[in-house]
Amino acid sequence: MSRKNPPVHWTPPPSRIPWRVWALLVFIALLVIGAEYYWITISHKRVDRELPVLAEVPEFSFQSETGAMVSKASLAGKIWVADFIFTRCAGPCPLMTEKMRQMQSAVRNLAGGGVHLISVTVDPEYDTSEVLSRYGARVGSNPDQWSFLTGEKGAIDKFITKGMLLGLSKDGEGMPVHAQKFVIVDREGYVRAYHDLGDPLLVPDILSDIEALGREKRTPKEEKP
Repeated sequence: MSRKNPPVHWTPPPSRIPWRVWALLVFIALLVIGAEYYWITISHKRVDRELPVLAEVPEFSFQSETGAMVSKASLAGKIWVADFIFTRCAGPCPLMTEKMRQMQSAVRNLAGGGVHLISVTVDPEYDTSEVLSRYGARVGSNPDQWSFLTGEKGAIDKFITKGMLLGLSKDGEGMPVHAQKFVIVDREGYVRAYHDLGDPLLVPDILSDIEALGREKRTPKEEKP
């Protein structure tokens, strides 16, 4: 008795990959390539970046939120980052302070730990050391790494405009209008870079500058103004 062969079922060939899947795969590939390019660029920058000498910081002495005096002399040998804010600011100051807060933890181990942050008020008549102390506590500052400074208005105005070469004025209501920049100063008291608040890579760029300055033995003499 013959055995019947089992019926053969037709199987359709696999359909082509939908265009949406192809588009997703291309997008993922571009992301990977872009990420590799970004990290190669950042790594190259960290190794080879040389910062010019832009200005010499003048002598200054301002009172911190703890009551201690912070001066050019007391910061000698440290790399420091400065910004200019005021506690009544309803504009960019909270964001600038948040960027400094992010840097506070990131700089702890850079340049052998010799990095300090300072925020100078542009409204010293209101921002006393007591006001700045409360402000610092509210934003989570560590006075060992980040100081809030106040002083005589004329001295601060001159320090900002003549020393740091930044703009400072008042709006129609008499409130300060100040530069939204972060200033990088080397161990010898020379301004080496400015970074704008609007830079999407602000914090990584500043950290990269600090690392570059940390590798320097001393400020390049031939570039001094």
